[in-house]
Amino acid sequence: MNFFNTNLFAGAIGLLTITSCTNQKAEEKAEQPNFIVFIADDASWNDCGPYGNQNIKTPNINKLAEEGVVFNNAFLTTSSCSPSRCSILTGRYPHATGAPELHMPLPTEQVLFAGELQKAGYFTAVAGKYHIGPKRAEFDTIYGGKPSGCEHWVEALQNRPKDKPFFLWLAAIDPHRDYFPNTIPEPHRPEDVIVPPYLPDNDSTRKDLALYYDEISRMDSYIGEVMAELKNQGVDENTLVIYMSDNGRPFPRAKTRMYDSGIKTPLIVRWPAKLKKGTTEALVSSIDIAPTFCELAGADISETFQGFSFVPVLENYKNETRAYIASEHNWHDYQAHERAVRNHKYLYIRNAFPELNASPPADAVRSITYQEMIRMYKSGELNENQLDCFIEPRPAEELYDVVNDPYQLYNLSENDEYADALNEMRILLDNWIVEFNDKTPENPTPDKFDRWTGEKLN
Repeated sequence: MNFFNTNLFAGAIGLLTITSCTNQKAEEKAEQPNFIVFIADDASWNDCGPYGNQNIKTPNINKLAEEGVVFNNAFLTTSSCSPSRCSILTGRYPHATGAPELHMPLPTEQVLFAGELQKAGYFTAVAGKYHIGPKRAEFDTIYGGKPSGCEHWVEALQNRPKDKPFFLWLAAIDPHRDYFPNTIPEPHRPEDVIVPPYLPDNDSTRKDLALYYDEISRMDSYIGEVMAELKNQGVDENTLVIYMSDNGRPFPRAKTRMYDSGIKTPLIVRWPAKLKKGTTEALVSSIDIAPTFCELAGADISETFQGFSFVPVLENYKNETRAYIASEHNWHDYQAHERAVRNHKYLYIRNAFPELNASPPADAVRSITYQEMIRMYKSGELNENQLDCFIEPRPAEELYDVVNDPYQLYNLSENDEYADALNEMRILLDNWIVEFNDKTPENPTPDKFDRWTGEKLN
């Protein structure tokens, strides 16, 4: 599949006149795709129908998958809200954005791919959660929206100038905590949720997950409204739509963690004019979106981008554009510095502060799920797979066979049979650290919340 073999220059070749040049430019502009990114806030990669959870009500996400390409190996550069968003928009690893920790504003000198699209003639807008610092000129319009964050999505699409291609960053607050009952007309029932093996299967966990499901479904309904408006405007065919998340669910051993439950993202790409329904196993990173969009738009691909365009994957779903992905965990409520590299076979994690336990984010610590887990931990009721957050000291290194251990429960770093694999992954991470000038902080940001109660420290 070649996106650019449609004869953009038909009728212009050989006609060296002002009229033909004008027609050529107009035709090129008409072929620029529109872009929409639907980005959830704290939604696990597998909490929607296309990735196996048939118990959650996501009919519109399901339809995107039925009409687009489902990426089975898409990953984020961090499992933390604002650092993840800054990373996606700049096409850079979090430590290289100048905003690697939660709530850090993105420095003004950082290049956003939205700005490169602007230079190529695009209208750009944000609707929903912003969370990258002060307003940026790279977005022509910025809308808010609460409690879902999706309230002005359709409005943003309706108010765009109709004589320009557009890029819309449609950012939900759903399913970020806190949770409340009756978010949707037909709430999910606790008995219908899927409990992963690293969480205890009890009433507290199930009630918590059911409310989390409700917020994903609320977001899904807004996705449906936007997709209907695209059709109403007649721009559905040439609009490339992505559905993704910024990090894993806000539960223990997910958000802020380096396992697939934290750094893996749903990534569904729909573009009827160019893409057929399908799936791909290609490894892609969230920093690859920036060069991909710029390439498809005919915009400049900034030298600041650290990702790789996955246009070759869109041309042939069997293609690969990278051999591994890298991810990082920096301060998010609690002191941390972890680095991970993952390929199709292994996940390797290195922890600079193994003396600290792996507390979930403060809002997850305050959840009914984790408070019940604390009670069960103290009474000895948790099984081995559910103890992860309480281990201290932790291993300084972790190695997982992601094919045979999809939840990454069995650390192989001290297993002699995997010594060669461990060494290979160590070298991979060492080279990445050098290439991207990563460093362990000499004065790390300390905890700002209590690890057992989630309450703010003085």
